[in-house]
Amino acid sequence: MADFVVARDCEMTITREEFLRLLPAAVGGVPFASFGSVFGHEDGRRGWRITLTPLPDLTHGLIRLERQRVAFAFRGYPADEIAAFFRRFDLYFARGGG
Repeated sequence: MADFVVARDCEMTITREEFLRLLPAAVGGVPFASFGSVFGHEDGRRGWRITLTPLPDLTHGLIRLERQRVAFAFRGYPADEIAAFFRRFDLYFARGGG
């Protein structure tokens, strides 16, 4: 069976709780398992994993923001389905700003 391949490794300014609140909708409601800081979905020979790693807080004056390193890995998905996964994920995790 093929190994998981990392498709994206990024930092997000978000609490773990907020990440978990948004994750079900961001992955299209598919069932996923949680093992500590790893969240994954398996469907036969295909699957994805998202790994959260806490990073030091970002501070600016009195403002303190929690950060997470987020690594996405896929197995058995074609590039177009991975791109569609990220379009949906990014839509749910988009933040406003100016």
